[in-house]
Amino acid sequence: MFDIGVNLTSSQFAHDRDQIVARAHAAGVAGMLLTGTNLHESQQAQQLAQHYPQSWSTAGVHPHDSSGWTEETAQAIRLLAATKEVVAVGECGLDFNRNFSTPQEQEYAFEAQLALAAELNMPVFLHCRDAHPRFLALLDPWLDKLPGAVLHCFTGSAQEARECLERGLYLGITGWVCDERRGLELREVVPIIPAERLLIETDAPYLLPRDLQPKPTSRRNEPAVLGHILATVAKLRGEDAQWLSTVTDRNVRQLFGVNF
Repeated sequence: MFDIGVNLTSSQFAHDRDQIVARAHAAGVAGMLLTGTNLHESQQAQQLAQHYPQSWSTAGVHPHDSSGWTEETAQAIRLLAATKEVVAVGECGLDFNRNFSTPQEQEYAFEAQLALAAELNMPVFLHCRDAHPRFLALLDPWLDKLPGAVLHCFTGSAQEARECLERGLYLGITGWVCDERRGLELREVVPIIPAERLLIETDAPYLLPRDLQPKPTSRRNEPAVLGHILATVAKLRGEDAQWLSTVTDRNVRQLFGVNF
């Protein structure tokens, strides 16, 4: 199994990162993609990917941090992208749910990162929340210039999923699908995603699956629970979990060009 979304730079992992990674490998996680959400964390993620075997990272600026996008940021991301650890530009996109950065700032940073990924011929690691129509409008002109894209932590509707799949996007599924309150719509969507477009992730330390048994004492998620998410997704799809693991691993290699 490969976890395409681990926020290993999070302060929640500051005191036991080595143990977190060791538990992940012991639980069958063969590789991890460490998420960069701003310049500083992208630099940290690259350094952590350098430190931990079978780890790679993304480099980019999350929509929440878009107000800080500058040409200097772009140059720093470009330098990070030249390292062997960095295999995607992002996390980038739009988040109109909270608007920590204004929509205009988000759109500017998003388009700049799409242009950068096209220039570098790198896939993009995407974020979209409450912004689907505008997200697609900005993404569409770049799709034929990019080698690939994943919309990570997908929680949208079946129609939104279809529109993303029609454009060739991969969809990343998290433990949101294990939530009996908020995840009901996603449970209906998961079976319609072609296996060759599906990726799995924890988004740790966020989105701890609510149905874990025994119930964890902490709300902190970690990549060691990826197998639980995979099993849930496989059950919803009526597929064998081992088979699905093999397929999603192949998707990771296809999209990010990594060997694990």
